[in-house]
Amino acid sequence: MWPIALVPGFEKNKTKLLNESSTFKIKINKTAMKTTNVKAFGTNAADAPLNEMTIDRRDVTAKDIEIEILYCGVCHSDLHTARNDWGWTVYPSVPGHEIVGRVTKVGSEVTKLKVGDIAGVGCLVDSCQTCESCKQDLEQYCLTGWTGTYGGVDKHLGGSTFGGYSQKIVVDEHFVLKVPANLDLAAVAPLLCAGITSWSPLRHWNVTKGSKVAVVGLGGLGHMAIKLAKGLGAEVTLFSRTPDKEKDALDLGADAVIISTDDNQMQSVGGKFDLIIDTVPYIHDVNPYVATLNISGTLVLVGYLGGLEPFLNTVPMILGRKSIAGSLIGGIAETQEMLDFCGEHNIVSEIEIIKMQDINEAYERMLKSDVKYRFVIDMASLK
Repeated sequence: MWPIALVPGFEKNKTKLLNESSTFKIKINKTAMKTTNVKAFGTNAADAPLNEMTIDRRDVTAKDIEIEILYCGVCHSDLHTARNDWGWTVYPSVPGHEIVGRVTKVGSEVTKLKVGDIAGVGCLVDSCQTCESCKQDLEQYCLTGWTGTYGGVDKHLGGSTFGGYSQKIVVDEHFVLKVPANLDLAAVAPLLCAGITSWSPLRHWNVTKGSKVAVVGLGGLGHMAIKLAKGLGAEVTLFSRTPDKEKDALDLGADAVIISTDDNQMQSVGGKFDLIIDTVPYIHDVNPYVATLNISGTLVLVGYLGGLEPFLNTVPMILGRKSIAGSLIGGIAETQEMLDFCGEHNIVSEIEIIKMQDINEAYERMLKSDVKYRFVIDMASLK
């Protein structure tokens, strides 16, 4: 769910990087890099709907894998990018970073997958692979800047990278993932963003059997956080502002639901939780949740970018060694670990399959939270 502008130095050097990459594109196309035209769905302006267009995909290099895209999940970041809500979209824009497909071609040095295998691509398609973060399999924190699946700087063709709303994609094998054969492929797609965004903090804060975990918000991220935390053996509670999500949360595996607007219910779980995963994507008061953390507990923000309002009261943090943290997606190794775990425990996303041509309507429904819990595009509809 995370935009390219979060990489170090992007905003400061955006114009320079994109101009240089455009020049590089001309040089590459004239000398060595062959391309193929493929159908895609994207937009040329913030106020324009997504429509069919044609984009270029590079031919495979020695380390590349070409993937025919079968399914692509729809993330809130797709909508925000298409509509330039964050102010840094480069057009034309082709979103999509929850990709599942079939390998159709591999480079001469590829060893990870073979033609015919099922593969996944998440939010990353490149990083420097040499900095301290990358050496620790933390490509999402690459110190020189990772390349997003869409909206990144394409070092091969120049310009901006194009995402999964397209017939195929070509990616360095390091950033391609193996998909367990026993899982529903369409329902796997959201694992590659919503899933890993939830999994990474669960692993970093060592959630295991008996851990007490709470989730704030029941949407694309929240429903995966419940499933994955439960799969790890945790006792899981959903915080919800209203009781209408209680049945859904329990069906997903939550052990309890606490209504966050009910003071008595909030007091009943004071000092309880080892970890709270806050998936809410807009500004909200986190202080009531801090009070429910155990000694040394952590509330980790995975949905909201920006300043906190009202002010953060540090008294309970200092007196109880409580922390507020943030977490991005996960690195490639951690994402593969999550997929393997999901394969072993038969965990997938709850989805609604749509046609590519219905994406604009799906965006409007997303704004109304009218989906349980992730749209997934059947890319056969683009053929």
